[in-house]
Amino acid sequence: MKKFLIAGAILLVVLGGIVGFKALQIADLIGFATQMEAAGMPPSSVATAVAAEQDWEETLQFVGTLRPVQGVTLTAELGGVVRTIEVENGARVEKGQILMQLDTTQEVADLASADARLRLAQVNLERAKGLLEKRIVPRSEYDSAAAAYDEARAVVANLQAIINKKVIRAPFAGRVGIRLVNLGQTVRIGEELIPLHQNDPIFVDFAVPQTRLAGLKVGQTIRLSSDGLEAPVPGKIEAINPVINETTRTAVVQGLIQNPDDRLRAGQFGMVDVVLSQGRPVLAIPSSAVISEAFGDSVYVVEKNDKGEEIVRQQFVQLGVRKGDFVAVTKGLNPGERVVSAGAFKLTNGARVQVNDAMQPEASTSPRPQNS
Repeated sequence: MKKFLIAGAILLVVLGGIVGFKALQIADLIGFATQMEAAGMPPSSVATAVAAEQDWEETLQFVGTLRPVQGVTLTAELGGVVRTIEVENGARVEKGQILMQLDTTQEVADLASADARLRLAQVNLERAKGLLEKRIVPRSEYDSAAAAYDEARAVVANLQAIINKKVIRAPFAGRVGIRLVNLGQTVRIGEELIPLHQNDPIFVDFAVPQTRLAGLKVGQTIRLSSDGLEAPVPGKIEAINPVINETTRTAVVQGLIQNPDDRLRAGQFGMVDVVLSQGRPVLAIPSSAVISEAFGDSVYVVEKNDKGEEIVRQQFVQLGVRKGDFVAVTKGLNPGERVVSAGAFKLTNGARVQVNDAMQPEASTSPRPQNS
């Protein structure tokens, strides 16, 4: 029992010391708060921006996919052995340029024989024609010579067509891709040989909901933004699909974009802005100035009190469209009013502030982050 009493006394001393120390700390904090309240809280450092009118284009944005104006993977119309490849992978080619040739040794030999038979048939036809004019041979002999000549000429034309089909030419100007066959390889009818695409200009296809189709028309200006582009590329609407997809209730719209340096590739995706109007005035403020809460959106307007000190007044606003770092205000602000754009989270209505606009980056309607 004596040991328990000693342990309890020690515990009371320790706890009493801790409680006393904490009481002193709390008293100091209360005294500091009382002094600060008497002296007045220091103003909060904030950055501001002026609500100003800007001319904004009215645009609609969609996700688009780039398509080649002309694009095909060339295939073998006839089977054979690849004898020559005339272009390098990725090379630019002109219309009609030879890309590769299949072996035509047998066809060339048969063509020489057919040419000889054609020349003989032509001689026989001319001889029969002369004899017919002199009434030495009957008409039937001349007809037989003419038929033999036509048949020989058809054989020559057929062999020449086979030889031509074994010479693979570019059907249009463009850029070839990576060939799918090698020199000496035997290919079958219909086997893929090499892709060819024309990407200048290039199409961009994007789906538009039926509720937005009324504002679109052929020739309307569009702008394409995509990874790797320093600035949006302008273009125009080339066609609007007259059929609406019954599942998605959207229609495919096709735009045409100039692509002289091949920066854009088929299959690439990008954001398409359709320009509905060239410009309309809006009252814009930085989006960072808006405080969004369950009961509405508000901003802090910077004003001066009777002592000439800068204070803030919480003002509820109605917002419109957003563009880059800015948002349009449709109700609640007047042009020229200064709002807090950085540091608003620590403010209350009527709080004193110290303006330091150098603490925030410049807002832009088309921001380009350095790490984008």
